[in-house]
Amino acid sequence: MPTTTFPLRVSKLATRVALPAIALVAAASTACVRVPSPLTPLVAGSVGMPHRGVLTEGAELAKSGDGFALLRDNDRGYGLPRFVHAIERAAAIVAAVRPGGTLVIGDLSAQNGGSIMPHFSHRNGRDADLVFFAMTLEGVPIPSPGFLHYGADGLAWDETEHRYLRFDVEREWILVKSLLEDDQARVQWMFISRTAEAMLLEWASARGEPAETIAHAHDVMAQPQPGGEHDDHIHVRTACSVDDMVHGCETNGPTRPWLAISATPRLDAAGVDELVLALLQPLDAVNAPSPLPSAAAAPTPIAAR
Repeated sequence: MPTTTFPLRVSKLATRVALPAIALVAAASTACVRVPSPLTPLVAGSVGMPHRGVLTEGAELAKSGDGFALLRDNDRGYGLPRFVHAIERAAAIVAAVRPGGTLVIGDLSAQNGGSIMPHFSHRNGRDADLVFFAMTLEGVPIPSPGFLHYGADGLAWDETEHRYLRFDVEREWILVKSLLEDDQARVQWMFISRTAEAMLLEWASARGEPAETIAHAHDVMAQPQPGGEHDDHIHVRTACSVDDMVHGCETNGPTRPWLAISATPRLDAAGVDELVLALLQPLDAVNAPSPLPSAAAAPTPIAAR
């Protein structure tokens, strides 16, 4: 940073305004450090990216709750607290609207994040595998026995019980809708097979579901490459919030315009320097041109699925 002579006289009011703002800027610049440690106390929560990150201060999803149950007790049920609670709320909504079904939940992240095989991602508390809702051929809802592969006819073979099960499209749509309409879920992606996506969107359109929600579902749903077909579950990913980014969460992939402040750029070192200088100017300089970096200087997210 170049040496700069600051004005000698700064009013008390300017000081009171500047110091908290400088602290926030310092937090933003510290977030560039990707390793939580006693030397970087502001780096916490969902740190890094889903495919190269860690998790601190995560919330653990209960083994079972209102409308949901974990598929396995394997200590992989941790995530960003707001994301975990959004999943719990969505499961409860499905149970209230269409009682009888159970959302079976696969892996989220390990307690401290990091690699968990065989996943490519799931490393920083922003991913969750939600097994498809299932019912018998007669229409009786049952907890899914696991990751069953559903075909274009909506049927899957249950090897354990030697029977066919049906894709419960109604409950699955209620789950999707609940997550998309939850401000704290901040859904960035729903990785799912093209056939399951088509069934869900067709069902929603035929029943007059809100056009905006259907449009959002169309935008976030995708069959990932690589990563498997996802014809047995929805892999939900939450986007970083501004608070997450301040503490080390790194955005990647598209920003969703309907997520409030999701596209707010993180200041780089030059922007931090300019902001600090502006905050330390005397009050009579408040009408000077803004030194903040232009929108064109914001980093462009890398599209990745």
